[in-house]
Amino acid sequence: MKRVMVVTGGGDCPGLNAVIRAIVKRASQEKDWEVIGCIDSFNGVLKEPTEIEILDNKSVKGILVKGGTILGTTNKGGPFSWPIKHSDGTIEEVDRSDEMIRKLKILGVDAVINIGGDGSQRISKALFEKGLNVIGVPKTIDNDLSATDFTFGFQTAVQTVTEAIDKLVTTASSHNRVFIMEVMGRDAGWIALYGAVAGGADVCIIPEMPYRIEKIKEKIDSRYEKGRGFCIIVIAEGAYSIERKKQKESSSEIGKNNAKLGGIGNVLMQELIEAGVQHDIRLTVLGHVQRGGTPIAYDRVLASEFGVKAFELVLEERYGEMVAYRHPEIISVSFDKAISKPHLVEPKSRLVQTAKGLGIEFGN
Repeated sequence: MKRVMVVTGGGDCPGLNAVIRAIVKRASQEKDWEVIGCIDSFNGVLKEPTEIEILDNKSVKGILVKGGTILGTTNKGGPFSWPIKHSDGTIEEVDRSDEMIRKLKILGVDAVINIGGDGSQRISKALFEKGLNVIGVPKTIDNDLSATDFTFGFQTAVQTVTEAIDKLVTTASSHNRVFIMEVMGRDAGWIALYGAVAGGADVCIIPEMPYRIEKIKEKIDSRYEKGRGFCIIVIAEGAYSIERKKQKESSSEIGKNNAKLGGIGNVLMQELIEAGVQHDIRLTVLGHVQRGGTPIAYDRVLASEFGVKAFELVLEERYGEMVAYRHPEIISVSFDKAISKPHLVEPKSRLVQTAKGLGIEFGN
């Protein structure tokens, strides 16, 4: 009996369970394959005792509609940077990748399907270069992987943002307020851009287009007549003004190296007050609400296509590749191509021009 191990790493998002389910259902059609799941990314293999579980049709029953991942996930630790805390309180990160590969051989794992974003696929590439049979599946609500047209979870996150804007519009118009909604988007502003267009926002501020506070104030003023009106501003967490750098701080969590972003919504509110905006300004930070909940139909379909394709790549022994969507086909690309460059919003792109045609101000 051959074994394929499924791993979910990095941040969670709607559609992860749909991928897991698709892998299991496709593998069940092969008599000589068994699927196991590793708990909390690769950490389940590295822990003692090992935390893995058999995945079959019974264990994935009903998970298509569930958000998150039944396997758990983490963006801390991992095979190349396992944190060890010494008695004096210092933390050392050690490379346990060779040890993990040996353990996988003992467990009878013939291949690994790693479901994750840019960071996870960099781990996939490094493990593949060490001789592990790895297939990647792209996952990020930021939609910032250039090798694929879309990643599952993105459309659900946009739907959540759009519904939130719909609700803010009613309270903003009732009170003649300016509402700032901070959404996710570390380096890529896709969620903010799609959400602003779909929700009918007045201002969209994204990392790719640093803003000038004077331009934002002008747009706000144009939305009011004799003190009455309202304005909806959508801003990505990684956005910043021409005068200021990104709002970020180092993480204090053990084994987590990514800087925390956030707080730009509050910074923008203070800048607008200092610039002379007299209208009542309120801030809503959508946060992890964008990661949770039931995946919409689009993401369920895309995730299912990715899962089936990933296992078929295992059958074909096309290791070192990541599943990707290039309309209208589900294809695969090398890990080198998958992580070669991020998928960022181009200021002259069609959707940005559409947004400007709708009167949305970017502040640049």
